[in-house]
Amino acid sequence: MSIELYNNNGHVNISFPDLVKDVASVQSNQFLIVNDGHAALIDPGGELTYNGLYMAVSNYVKIKDLDYVLASHQDPDIVASINRWLSATNCKLVCPEIWDRFIPHFTRPGKMDGRLISVPDQGANIPIGKSIIKAIPAHFMHSEGNFHFYDPLSKILFSGDMGANINSGDLDTPFSDISEALPFITGFHERYMNSNRVCRYWANMIRTLDVEWMVPQHGRSFKGKKVIGQFLSWIEQLECGTDLMTQKDYRVI
Repeated sequence: MSIELYNNNGHVNISFPDLVKDVASVQSNQFLIVNDGHAALIDPGGELTYNGLYMAVSNYVKIKDLDYVLASHQDPDIVASINRWLSATNCKLVCPEIWDRFIPHFTRPGKMDGRLISVPDQGANIPIGKSIIKAIPAHFMHSEGNFHFYDPLSKILFSGDMGANINSGDLDTPFSDISEALPFITGFHERYMNSNRVCRYWANMIRTLDVEWMVPQHGRSFKGKKVIGQFLSWIEQLECGTDLMTQKDYRVI
């Protein structure tokens, strides 16, 4: 299944939410942005998604001419398939600078020579066709070096693990109110987000963008300024990660 998130004047955003068929694995969403014939894959995943994603993307662009694979961070469900994408296409890999010496472990020696674009901690604007994709800081939003990707034309924020929800129901039905999402997001964010401090910084930053749709890497999306505003208010108050740790969590048994 592919979900067309946006399509206007040669600019298209597509989500592929159901490529992971292994019931023992966590569902993940992969994304394609196309502008004026140029294309970028966001967080294409690993071996579980590669074949299905390759076939799905070929319906929209000529695979060989893929411009970028954008990796928000280093996890296997983000970018473990990079060796195969580098072999099948002429793409360049865009990844956080902090991980640019780690991600090559997914490839063969020399495979990334001349094909790696490192994003510094402050972020970057990535040109695609006649537009850009903004890599915006999301450090310690699960990973120490992490970026989210914002498409200013569609006003979609691809928010990685922020907003992730598992087993939350129909993947093509966005949340419209935070109350629907809370049972599926609370435990995950308490565990995978680093601290309330960074959550507050992130929320303050997101409020400076014009976001109409927040689409995480796992589960259902959040559509509309109402629910996105509710999510920002929730996350900036959430105690999580190191906030919840005590000496009881660090003892020998």
